[in-house]
Amino acid sequence: MRDHSDLQDMNERSLAQQTAVRRATFSPGETKTLRPFSIWEISQFMFDVPADTLRKKLADDPSLPQGETQEDGRQRWFTLEEINELRLRIKFRGKNLKPERPKGRAMRVAVSNFKGGVGKTVVAQHLANAAALDGYRVLCIDFDPQATLTHSMGLNEVKETNTVWGIMCRDLCREADRITESYDDPDDCPYPSSDELPEDVQSIGAQRFQDFIQPTCWPTIDIIPSCANAAFVEFASAQYRSLHKAWSFFGCVARYLDELPDDQYDLIIFDCPPAIGYQSLNAAFAADILYIPSGPGYWEYDSTTSYLGQLGDAMQDISEGFATLAEDAGLTLPKRFHDVRLLMTRFEANNPLHLAMMDAFRNVFGADVCANPIEMTRAVEQSGRFQMSVYEQDYRQMTRETWKRARQSFDRAYDEFRNTLLASWKRQSEQGKD
Repeated sequence: MRDHSDLQDMNERSLAQQTAVRRATFSPGETKTLRPFSIWEISQFMFDVPADTLRKKLADDPSLPQGETQEDGRQRWFTLEEINELRLRIKFRGKNLKPERPKGRAMRVAVSNFKGGVGKTVVAQHLANAAALDGYRVLCIDFDPQATLTHSMGLNEVKETNTVWGIMCRDLCREADRITESYDDPDDCPYPSSDELPEDVQSIGAQRFQDFIQPTCWPTIDIIPSCANAAFVEFASAQYRSLHKAWSFFGCVARYLDELPDDQYDLIIFDCPPAIGYQSLNAAFAADILYIPSGPGYWEYDSTTSYLGQLGDAMQDISEGFATLAEDAGLTLPKRFHDVRLLMTRFEANNPLHLAMMDAFRNVFGADVCANPIEMTRAVEQSGRFQMSVYEQDYRQMTRETWKRARQSFDRAYDEFRNTLLASWKRQSEQGKD
């Protein structure tokens, strides 16, 4: 017979081997680094100008970053930091290269569905990478204990206290004290204060809000990471909720993000777990836009339908059951998204089944379905297998056309995403003026 102690022993043995496995599986090196980008990539995919025009700008002003010439001696390569400096200092036809950035706080996008394998992490990773190459500053939040997005960003060793679980513990402490202090006599409060909560919760509650944010291999992307040990957050959160029944558990991440300075980031992307629970509900209630990836098969369609219904029911239950508590906690119910979009992934344009499923999605969801699906190509397959986005893959490692086709598929999806983002951003900015 075997009990919990056997599971704990297996966990300890696995943790001892974890680092070696990750090195062998994810990367041969200790640290993931971002590759440089060629003038061809910069001119065609980032600045949208002829390569010769960009070369002339560089030749005319030697103070600009000049990149490095590699072994072939023909192509110059630039780091993302150098590319961003060029964005700030170069103009073409009097036009600034900086991306459009309405006033106000960063926009928040949750990439969510509870069907596994539909490409949630691939979509979140590529949107984050594309936005960074577009000149935006990005914060990713990994809600998924599988931590695939965290690993793809170059982080392997993560403490569970630095994950969303830590943010929830910190929020519970802060909310417990706020609620206690709202009583004329704190002794009349029927709920515990922070010093009456478990010691492990109190210790995490003392962290500063910036302590959870970690740098990644991308200079303009930070992450609040996840790890396998954070898988118990659903169980722990249920325990904490029973300890403090007035805690609006679904608003932890929203309150946390409200502490960030408006100008620290431009975009915040959530990679959600394949479930509706405490973490995914926190992502939903913090998000401005809900992005729902779905594969092109019947089961993905069925799962997406179920996800929409169950998420809607859960949000309705919270709106009806927590209305008064949420208002006191600074949350607005019912929760409203600026937009909800469905994105088809792993799509093959010459596959009759995929075309039929796209028609089915559009018949049901209409304009909420993204016009540009993510196409399945060899480069896309490799991005999932090696946890490197198409943007991180060096086109010299495959045929340029294969890489270009995959990049253009993601670029089209990103351009549509950016238009959705900017429309919501502008509405939010206008509302802030009222």
